[in-house]
Amino acid sequence: MTAERSDPTALALRLLARREYGRLELRDKLLRAGCDAGDVALALDALVAAGYQDDARYAEILTRTRVRQGHGPLRLRQDLQRAGVDEPAANTEVNWLEQAQTVYQKRFGGTAPADAKDYARRARFLAGRGFTGDVIRRVLAAAGRDEGFSAG
Repeated sequence: MTAERSDPTALALRLLARREYGRLELRDKLLRAGCDAGDVALALDALVAAGYQDDARYAEILTRTRVRQGHGPLRLRQDLQRAGVDEPAANTEVNWLEQAQTVYQKRFGGTAPADAKDYARRARFLAGRGFTGDVIRRVLAAAGRDEGFSAG
């Protein structure tokens, strides 16, 4: 265990063998494991140079994962910020309206909200998934509800 703490590169490679990490996430894990901050910075630079750690690749993988899980753009942006990744590469061509409609269909079927309370409940569900207000209103309108209510 002591040898592992003195070698942040070995620990980082073990972590990266399991899954991708953003640079900030990986740095924090190494520091929590007791590695020296200077050694961690050098190790991360070496890993980036060797192609073992790449924030753009991490952003792409995280984007695909969140889309597959049924999350929206706001949730994705929050997860990328939390990981310290500031990559526009994560903006793949995702049709967020279609994504929201798929999530809505899976949860509620093709039914329209019964009343204002049900409309609000469904809007909160989509908002919790990370979809924007405009997309939420469009999905609920397409579900057959008139535009008399607002989601905000």
